[in-house]
Amino acid sequence: MTEVFDREWTGWLRPDGRKGIRNLVLVIYTVQCAAHVAHAIAAGEEDVQVIGFPGCYDNQYAIRLVLSLARHPNVGAVLSVGLGCEYTQPAKIAEAVEKSGRPSASFFIQDVGGTRSSTEKGKAIVRDLRDRIRRGTPRVPMGFADLTLGAECGGSDGTSGLVGNPAVGRLFDRVVDAGGSAIVEEIVEMIGLEDIILARAANDRARGELASAYAKAEHYCREVRQYSVSPGNFAGGLTTIEEKSMGAFAKSGSRPIQGVIKVGETPPWPGLWVMDSVPDPHFMQFGYTNPNDTEGIMDLISGGSQIVLFVTGRGSVIGSPVAPLVKVTGNSRTYARMEEDMDFDAGRVLAGQMTLDQCADELGAMVADVAAGQTSKPEALGHREYFVMYKHQDTPDLDRGCRSAA
Repeated sequence: MTEVFDREWTGWLRPDGRKGIRNLVLVIYTVQCAAHVAHAIAAGEEDVQVIGFPGCYDNQYAIRLVLSLARHPNVGAVLSVGLGCEYTQPAKIAEAVEKSGRPSASFFIQDVGGTRSSTEKGKAIVRDLRDRIRRGTPRVPMGFADLTLGAECGGSDGTSGLVGNPAVGRLFDRVVDAGGSAIVEEIVEMIGLEDIILARAANDRARGELASAYAKAEHYCREVRQYSVSPGNFAGGLTTIEEKSMGAFAKSGSRPIQGVIKVGETPPWPGLWVMDSVPDPHFMQFGYTNPNDTEGIMDLISGGSQIVLFVTGRGSVIGSPVAPLVKVTGNSRTYARMEEDMDFDAGRVLAGQMTLDQCADELGAMVADVAAGQTSKPEALGHREYFVMYKHQDTPDLDRGCRSAA
């Protein structure tokens, strides 16, 4: 392992011992009716970002995801805003955040008086929260052993499997070897690889978890009659879901898979993990089809990823809240055409300009730079796309008490 992965920078220490690379105030809205006010509160405010759950009726998956983002290591404080009619209660979110040791606040728009008054009240709260976390959050040394990285791919073409995803996989090997954690999801893009996946299991327990997650994903794809391959993938040179799966799975690298975690759960110990984001069978018909890239990125962030690497052969213009998105392409033509949005050109490996190991080292240096405070291109452009949907997954509760009644 090269000296790149011995680098250190300064992070923010959270009460649970995790370390953040950003010190954000997060504004959360609890129903779509409050979205405009939430974004108005954050507009023009430094280090303030927005997420929200649009649904009026409560959903365990969505609440678990929102709570995990509210207590993410990159988040220092939270303001939760609701309209006043919805099931999901802002005060309950604020209470859970307070229990995590972070300052928080909440209010209903109906109690404050309307759009302008709520925006003014929210901005005053946000500025107070920001001042408190700037003064009161300890700064500590941080390195790759303190990082959790997520990886997603979208807009894939033939170069994604040849070099884009393998470059991230090689980086993940180095991060795991340095004592850090790495998470991949997109189990529906592992269809056809059951034997290969199970062979990577660290032990029998992990093998059983992977087998169950794979079987559920395969059943899901059959039920909804969709496999995670698109016309854009075909145009980019991919031909089958199996071919795409081989390339997608390459971003996991080569280290043993420690097990399966669900959305909103963090890795219980360092290493490589697979995140199961596929809805459980009895919930498959409730308005859910194959996930989009933004939803998958949000899932990875909910697992504690301080940075997410997004591999796209054909190019993309999305970003993410809470955790910076670093966009990697294996297609140098895509990089040249969309350089204003793409962070890293792994296509140089295909051109013979560098080895895969050199590529992973350079990508690792970029990750360290972003962790140390350098903005990724999506951050600099203001991209903060997010998507929180209705879904069901049976999993250990994460503070279910975000409802108005127990």
